[in-house]
Amino acid sequence: MQRGSGEIGGNLLTERKETMKISRPRPPRFELIAGNVSLDFVNTLDDRHINPKELLETYLDLVRFGEDAGLLSSPQVDRLFERSYIEPDLAAGALNQARELREAIHDVFWAIINKRPAPPAALARLNADAQAAAGHMHLVPTKNGFEWRFDDFGDFDSLLWPIARAAADLLASDQLAYVRPCSSKTCEWFFLDTSKNHHRRWCDMTRCGNRAKVQRFYVRKKNSG
Repeated sequence: MQRGSGEIGGNLLTERKETMKISRPRPPRFELIAGNVSLDFVNTLDDRHINPKELLETYLDLVRFGEDAGLLSSPQVDRLFERSYIEPDLAAGALNQARELREAIHDVFWAIINKRPAPPAALARLNADAQAAAGHMHLVPTKNGFEWRFDDFGDFDSLLWPIARAAADLLASDQLAYVRPCSSKTCEWFFLDTSKNHHRRWCDMTRCGNRAKVQRFYVRKKNSG
């Protein structure tokens, strides 16, 4: 059940022209339903347990995820994408690093969900990225005190800083117990269950939830017949 936009990985010349239109809002590419950016990031490998579909096919897909998630501004996306044409090897390396971080985050949370120890290699990878992210954070004064901010997102892999930090913070929080996979076995997207009774079963009620209701209806109708 692929939920990324059909535009992902499309015509790069068209996409490059698109990046020059900073003032023109771009439609979102990714469905961000997880309630935590690190879990949304995991969901960029769709249908991973039955027929994996890669939603981060190009470096542009990666930075567009950052834009949709509110991590990057449109001008930052444009600058990074333009630089990726000048230094394609560095951009490709950052894309591979992003996918490796994504799988490490998935493996750690999947183990916890299934009440197993976190895989040491995956946890080590997440720790390394979270520690690297901390080196790019600094305190800045605000109206009501101080807050953490990241350095300017100018490096190809800088988008990974807030994602790694979000995953580490979630693992160390009291919300860890509410990380869930969608109950649909053809989906299993991750989400953070913030419902009142923590009984949420579906990543998105309008998709997986309604589909399950329809399936149950037809089963009941067939059995009653």
